[in-house]
Amino acid sequence: MWKRHLLFLISCLAGFSALGANLLRTDRVRTPRHFHSEQATATGLSDVVDRIDGEFESVWAASGLQQAPKAPSLQIVRRLALGLMGTVPSLEEIRALQLVPPDQQIDWWLSRVFEDRRYADYIAERLARAYVGTEDGPFLLFRRRRFVSWISDQLHEGKTGYGELVSHIIADQGLWTDKPSVNFVTVTSDQNRDGNPPDPIRLAARTTRAFLGVRIDCLQCHDDRLGKVALGTATEPREGTQIDFHELAAFFGGVGNNGLTGIRDEPSAAKDRYRTRLLHAENEQIVEPRVPFQRELWREEGTLRQQLAAWVTHVENRAFARMAVNRVWALMFGKPLVQPIDDIPLFGPFPPGLESLADDFVANGYDLRRLIRLIAHSEVFQADSRAAFELQPMHEDLWAVFPLIRLRPEQVAGSVLQAASLNTIDAQSNILWQLLKFGQQNDFVQAYGDMGEDEFTDRGGTIPQRLLMMNGDLIKERTEQNIVLNASSRIALFAPDHRTAIESAYLAVLTRRPSSTEAAHFEAEFAEARTAADRLQAVEDLYWTLMNSTEFLWNH
Repeated sequence: MWKRHLLFLISCLAGFSALGANLLRTDRVRTPRHFHSEQATATGLSDVVDRIDGEFESVWAASGLQQAPKAPSLQIVRRLALGLMGTVPSLEEIRALQLVPPDQQIDWWLSRVFEDRRYADYIAERLARAYVGTEDGPFLLFRRRRFVSWISDQLHEGKTGYGELVSHIIADQGLWTDKPSVNFVTVTSDQNRDGNPPDPIRLAARTTRAFLGVRIDCLQCHDDRLGKVALGTATEPREGTQIDFHELAAFFGGVGNNGLTGIRDEPSAAKDRYRTRLLHAENEQIVEPRVPFQRELWREEGTLRQQLAAWVTHVENRAFARMAVNRVWALMFGKPLVQPIDDIPLFGPFPPGLESLADDFVANGYDLRRLIRLIAHSEVFQADSRAAFELQPMHEDLWAVFPLIRLRPEQVAGSVLQAASLNTIDAQSNILWQLLKFGQQNDFVQAYGDMGEDEFTDRGGTIPQRLLMMNGDLIKERTEQNIVLNASSRIALFAPDHRTAIESAYLAVLTRRPSSTEAAHFEAEFAEARTAADRLQAVEDLYWTLMNSTEFLWNH
């Protein structure tokens, strides 16, 4: 019997030894398939980035502002991971990145992100919030999960430009289960009316806000009397009127909802399908479809929704390109270039960078990945959040320093779960890890508080949120001693010395190495750990401390 026990013990020790040897392996992180060392120069990004940088530098010079220095590469990588995947990088990803030449690390990391399903899934969810909101929608007629998954598939495959994606969302026909894009329409279905027709008014408001960054839904009930909505043309701008909104809504007036075939455009008398009673009018009137601005781009070809989609995504419809740039900027920084995100003036003035980014976006077929690369390489995005000079609110307002932005609930949860694992939790992970992450993240977000659709409004942290971090189950379970699940235990057992253990914890949680002061402090603490149990506790305490730090909860 004792021989069996000895054999079992030897097997366990061998397994743990192998685990220790593989603690910081990097061979699981493959070089991105579409990465090459001269990416920025070969694709013409450098010239565009220089032009954007010059625009911001001119504004800073005119305002007498100093610019913050460039941030460390790992800090930039953390921003990209949070903004594009909703999580911090894993320790194994960081170790692999350190083998890449410093001047290639940002492009290497972006190439890896674009090939990772986490990017497509995260951005799809964020876009869906603007397109269909966060609610479940009408029972049976709306499949939000299918809509998000469809967007994710388009982003992951990278074959569909943003213009084509939006065209499908606005104009597609079919059953919401088989044609996921039509859920943009079915989410507005009125189940209290025969045939469950979609709501043209809600669809018009969503279309202008989500895809054009123009708020004309205030015109639904009355003309613009405060000079807030300027429509018309660049040479002849005018105040918006009530009829402008309803003419746009009329594009959705001919949409039918059939239980067998789904969303269908009704060709017969489609222009007569939309009626409304304007302010001070006695009776309803038929409203024919017409776009509210840049009418010279509108072509009456195809169904009404196809006409609308073609006009919205037209290469000369600057509002579409500007809105896309503003949304991608907001995802990457945590706040939009123009605030509010869906209220960009048609005729300016525009902040530096917006028009140049929009020009390139149009010229390159509405390529989201190229747009992201441009922003990532800009001085603004790579600027530090700290500086040797006194920072004033104007530095953040004019982007002379990277803005400090509180992490979203799913970013906090995703970062906790990833930091607690040495290996990357992605689509290639064991299904049990993926299910564990899905369940724990959803529970945490529900308790922490989802931000809903209004996701770029600055909201302060709350006492319950801090208590959830300090005393909640997620942090406790992901930092406690558990050799199978938790990185803190594996680091404590297999790091060759205290310095390596401390550095590994800092890299896994904060995506940086400790400062000399921090390292000295924790090395002194660890020196008191006399046994393996003491060291396990010391690393657990360090992990808990770092996850509850202000630095962990902010993008910077």
